[in-house]
Amino acid sequence: MSTPARKRLMRDFKRLQHDPPAGISGAPQDNNIMLWNAVIFGPDDTPWDGGTFKLSLQFSEDYPNKPPTVRFVSRMFHPNIYADGSICLDILQNQWSPIYDVAAILTSIQVSFSIVYQ
Repeated sequence: MSTPARKRLMRDFKRLQHDPPAGISGAPQDNNIMLWNAVIFGPDDTPWDGGTFKLSLQFSEDYPNKPPTVRFVSRMFHPNIYADGSICLDILQNQWSPIYDVAAILTSIQVSFSIVYQ
């Protein structure tokens, strides 16, 4: 069944494959377009430099009108990451917009590492 959310996620996946931002990667898990695995590499010149951090992204049929649930699978010590791996990031909550795609979500998380450190 091809829903608007699934079509959008396929477009996000194709874009991520053809033009991946530096330091991030992501793909659907086991051919389930609604559940993704992702990796963020720690930004240079931060305490996370050289680190590889795994995340999961769970999308609902309301995507892109509602954000995915994003959690770190890797243990992570960071002021914006809770013990259960959930993330306190404005674009995943009250500042969400349908213009954000998977690449923008992952890039925002990666950038938040640098902002907190400064």
